[in-house]
Amino acid sequence: MIERTLATKLKQAATQFPVVTVTGPRQSGKTTLVRAVFKDYEYVSLELPDQRSFALEDPRGFLGQFDEPVILDEVQRAPDLFSYIQVLVDDHPEWIGRFILTGSQNFLLLQSVSQSLAGRCAVMHLLPFSLAELTGRKPLSLDSLGKSLPKNPKPPDVGLCETLHTGFYPRIHDKHLSPRDWLAGYYQTYLERDVRNVLNVGDIETFGRFARLCAGRCGQILNLSGLASDCGVSHTTARRWLSVLEASFVIILLRPHHRNFGKRLIKSPKLYFVDTGLLCYLLQIHSSRELVHRAERGAIFESFVLSELYKNFTHRGEQPRLYFWRDTAGHEVDVIVELDAKLVPVEIKSAQTVAPDFFDNLVYWRKLSGDVRGPSALIYGGDRAFHRSGVCVYPWHVL
Repeated sequence: MIERTLATKLKQAATQFPVVTVTGPRQSGKTTLVRAVFKDYEYVSLELPDQRSFALEDPRGFLGQFDEPVILDEVQRAPDLFSYIQVLVDDHPEWIGRFILTGSQNFLLLQSVSQSLAGRCAVMHLLPFSLAELTGRKPLSLDSLGKSLPKNPKPPDVGLCETLHTGFYPRIHDKHLSPRDWLAGYYQTYLERDVRNVLNVGDIETFGRFARLCAGRCGQILNLSGLASDCGVSHTTARRWLSVLEASFVIILLRPHHRNFGKRLIKSPKLYFVDTGLLCYLLQIHSSRELVHRAERGAIFESFVLSELYKNFTHRGEQPRLYFWRDTAGHEVDVIVELDAKLVPVEIKSAQTVAPDFFDNLVYWRKLSGDVRGPSALIYGGDRAFHRSGVCVYPWHVL
């Protein structure tokens, strides 16, 4: 089993809270992780019809059968359990780490947690593998981002385009499956189960077209009215569908940073995808060789970097503090990482060769912010790490 970064935080949370919830997209490895971390716990999956029926029809009896701590998998399938778990943990204040809950439908699961288990439950998010997890090393220290470089970073055996095209869902790597074939089934399951359950969408085909249109806008400022018009749905429907894509960990909406440096700023978010493999599937990119020549390669690489930074926060149990900055004159910094009271600007370039103009927006932003020698980073598609123009330049494979 590939070691997951979240495991450390998960163990810690189970010593502090009576209930720990792990949520994330389908097939991100939640069940494998909790069963590996909590080996002595009983395990019940509510995907099984008989267990789900027991939990729905007799929740007291269902929970009463467990004398020891238990893992309840896909617990959102029996939403009434949350209220009964609340009563049990309130009646037994000595219980710590008693219930480990997992679920894929983040939208429904967190709604139930916030209503019944607020203050009693630690909530963790497990996303697909990070690049660091896949390559068996620690992720890039965000505290050092823009300040220092890793020593002698070695590129992995798998190249950049193949990494982007394959994506990071565990089953693809565990079973050495064809990414396109597996992702086709995964995406269809997502549409037919999660989307239909959450939204009660009758026209799944239209929602699928909406998701593909989002893929075509990856890395761009979100124009919700234009997206709704192109898909043939109302602005309200588009907003609701977008919130479900975000809540189910398909997309990331990167919000703008609003510290005012005397310039008018863009206020709409930028749209990215959590997994580049799924993004390539939606863009109908059939192979890593095809990706080399596609115009979307830059946006896909940008989505990869943003997703890796996002996982770096999330898999340590922290809320991602990531933004972008852009003024109406067109000056833009791809990512602003907020670390304590410090802001670290990050530029993202898919090219393997670093050109002088790659640093222009970083230099502009540092002057505007009044911190001309502050930490800043450039992440690019090459293999070397070095300093240039007062900027730490990182290769893609150190994230």
